[in-house]
Amino acid sequence: MPRVFLICLLLTRCSTYGGNAPVLLFNGTGTSPGDVAAIESILDNMHLAYSEVSSWGLNHMSQAQLNAHRLLIVPGGNFVVIGNRLRPEASAHIRKAVQSGLNYLGICAGAFFGGNSPFNGLNLTSGVRFGFYSAENRGVRRAAVRVTDAESGTLDQYWEDGPQLSGWGSVIARYPDGTPAVVEGASGNGWVIFSGVHPEAPENWRRGMTFTTPATAGHAYAATLIAAALNRTTLPHY
Repeated sequence: MPRVFLICLLLTRCSTYGGNAPVLLFNGTGTSPGDVAAIESILDNMHLAYSEVSSWGLNHMSQAQLNAHRLLIVPGGNFVVIGNRLRPEASAHIRKAVQSGLNYLGICAGAFFGGNSPFNGLNLTSGVRFGFYSAENRGVRRAAVRVTDAESGTLDQYWEDGPQLSGWGSVIARYPDGTPAVVEGASGNGWVIFSGVHPEAPENWRRGMTFTTPATAGHAYAATLIAAALNRTTLPHY
């Protein structure tokens, strides 16, 4: 079987790049369909070709097939389910692919999963395990959170059960309590960005909450993170 068709069988959406689109978006078990759709919208607006891969697909992809792409995006959802539905071998292949040069963007659950999660996490962080942002301890599950980046800009971001990212990488943006909301760094030869908030969040996610900055500003920030992860760009950091 030709290699291009073999890769396409693994992907739930195979682009005109024949499975070698620059971006590989994970849409497997445990991811939020709404967040997958939100990231699709950002990628479409950026005119970036991408393929999508399910849990089954990741479980059957080799390191070489992963390294045919430049960036793996793992969106929000439930990081426990995401990890538990992947084989340990799949996580090992992803980790080795990143070490060999695949870049990684983890958003919310994708950030938990990219760290040293006990649920088959990727451990791109050399043993660092992320905890929840402090709002979780107050019983808050979703909120508008004002995030300040290293250039002193502030944006109200949608947050839902997301991590604070202390202990790894360079801090791009901070939560109101000073803990890291967005971080970046190298993992082997791969460039990694983790976000505890959802800049890609569509307008309808904001219902019932007060935001002082528009969703479009968040979307522009999401595009910045995607482009930086794809192109190994160092963003301003503290």
